[in-house]
Amino acid sequence: MPQALFYLFAAFAVLGAFGVIVNRNPVSSAFSLIGCFVSIAALFIGLNAYFIGTIQVLVYTGAIMVLFLFIIMLLDLRAEERRPLNLGAVLAGLGTGLTFLVMSSVVIGRFPEGGRGMPELKAVAGSDVHELGRVIFTDFNFPLQIIAVLLVSATVGVVVLCKKELH
Repeated sequence: MPQALFYLFAAFAVLGAFGVIVNRNPVSSAFSLIGCFVSIAALFIGLNAYFIGTIQVLVYTGAIMVLFLFIIMLLDLRAEERRPLNLGAVLAGLGTGLTFLVMSSVVIGRFPEGGRGMPELKAVAGSDVHELGRVIFTDFNFPLQIIAVLLVSATVGVVVLCKKELH
C-alpha cells in the first residue's frame, strides 16, 4: 500500500472514531463508526489481508452496525441536549491527550526498528480461507452450531420483548 493511502485511511479511521465521541445524535455516531470500520477494512486490504478486510466490511459494517441502528431506532433515542462545557474536564482531557502524544513520540523516537519494513511473507500452498473453513466446519462445528442457536434465540427474545400490545 502506498504510504499516502495508509495515512489517508488512518486519518479517516481516527476522524470516524472522533465523530463517534463528538456527535450527540446516536444515529450520526453510528454512521461515524461505519466510516471508521470501512477505513480499517481498507487498511487491512492494503496489508494484503483481503479476507480480514472483507469480513470487517461484511460482519462489522454490515451486520453489527445494522443491529446497532436497529436498537437505536427501537429505543427511539434522541439527540443529547446541550449542556455548558465543564472547563476543568476540557483542560484535563486536553492535558491527558497532550501527555499521551508526548509520551508516544518519545517511545517511537527510541524505537529504531519501527522504521524498517516487514519482510515479504512466503506463499502457502493452499488458501487461508479454505484452511479456516476446514477447521471451523470440522474441528469447531459443534461450537459453531451452539453459537448459531444462541444468536437466533437472542433475536427471537428481543423481538418478543419489544413487541407492542395491540388493543
